[in-house]
Order: sequence, then structure tokens, then C-alpha cells
Amino acid sequence: MARAAVGNLARRGAPVLLRVNSEPALWEQDLQDMPLAHLAAVMLPKVETLAQLNSFSQALATRAAADGHPAPPIAALLETPLGVLAAAQVAPHPALCALGFGAEDYADAVGVPPEPAALTWPAQQVVTYAHAYGLACWGLAGSIAVVEDVAGFEQTVRAGRAMGFTGSVCIHPRQVPIVNRGFSPTTQERAWAARVVATDEAAREAGLGAVLLDGRMIDRPIVERARRWLAFKE
Repeated sequence: MARAAVGNLARRGAPVLLRVNSEPALWEQDLQDMPLAHLAAVMLPKVETLAQLNSFSQALATRAAADGHPAPPIAALLETPLGVLAAAQVAPHPALCALGFGAEDYADAVGVPPEPAALTWPAQQVVTYAHAYGLACWGLAGSIAVVEDVAGFEQTVRAGRAMGFTGSVCIHPRQVPIVNRGFSPTTQERAWAARVVATDEAAREAGLGAVLLDGRMIDRPIVERARRWLAFKE
């Protein structure tokens, strides 16, 4: 079913990511005859060691080369204490496009509910290493199993963006618009960003390195963030 779905979605123009099983014997079956050329990325769950990622990356590259095309990039999902501690070794891997944090599995591994008190520190580790190596970072410091409590899930998404996550997986269709909206710049943020860029351009024309806008200093890091928000596509 997955093979047919990948081809069908790709023909409709959707970027398709395939989540394989974590065990080598199973991901080998998952990749067999899979149309890898149609994949935007492959998600490998429960990554805990660099050796595990190397093995999968090599197998993926070999299968793709046999079909005559490059291998899709990999999103490594760090979902256990060992996985979070391995972030420093995993994040620099050249095959990666993203790191993901698995809140539910991490909480289960340490025997606590998936709440910020237990998840903030490990989530921040994943976020830090992802951004250090220019990777997308998907996840939340809270549960993605929440389907009925829309307001609560929205709050978790907002907190995830504030922490530095760039997106999140979803397990139910009603979560998709919440995640898309929550990880996108708001109308107010876009308006602020436009003012920042205009102010910066005027300052540079006047030969100034930094200026004030609404009582706040505007310098290079703030201008770069404003430009990213203006360039953001949902």
C-alpha cells in the first residue's frame, strides 16, 4: 500500500516522506521496490547511534544508485534518552535533512507523562543540534496524541515554535492546519518584518550600522530573522 501511495501522492505534486521501521530487518523490507525517486525524504525512527544511521544511509544510497538516482535525504528521529544523547554525533551526518524529537516515546522511555516538565531539556538538545548543523527540526515538547483538545494542542505548537522547532509531524488530519498555522509567521509578524527590512535598508543608505525601531535596536540578526519570515511559505 505504501508503494502505491508514494507514487500516487508524488504524481499529485505532494512532497512525500516515508517513515520506515527502525529495525534493520524491517527497514530493508520497507525499502524493497520502493519508488525512492519520488521521495522528498525518509524518516528513520529510534535513532540512537551514529552506526545505526550510517548503516541505513549506506543501504539507502545503494538502493537508490541501483535505480540510477541519488538517495533521498534522511530525517533522523531521536525518541529515547540514548537518541537525545547521540544528537552531537548524529546531527553532522551529511545525509540528514532534519532531526525529529519523539515526545511520546521519550516520555514512555523515562516513565512519565509527555509534559513540558520532562520534555523541555531533551527537546532543547535536539533543537540546538539541528540548528547548529542547518537542519530542519520537527517536534514538540508535548504530546502529539492530543486530538480533541484543540486549544491545548495549539498552545503546545506555539511553545514548540518558541523553543526553536520548525515543524511537527501530525497523527490526525485536524492537527494539520493547527501545525501549519502555528509554525508560520503571523500577519503581525510579517508586518513587523516588513518594517524591519525597510528600516534596515534606509539605515544602510544613510551609512548606519544599527538603528532603533519602536525603541528596539535593529541589527543584522534581527534583520535576517525578518527576511526569513517574509520569505516563509506555508
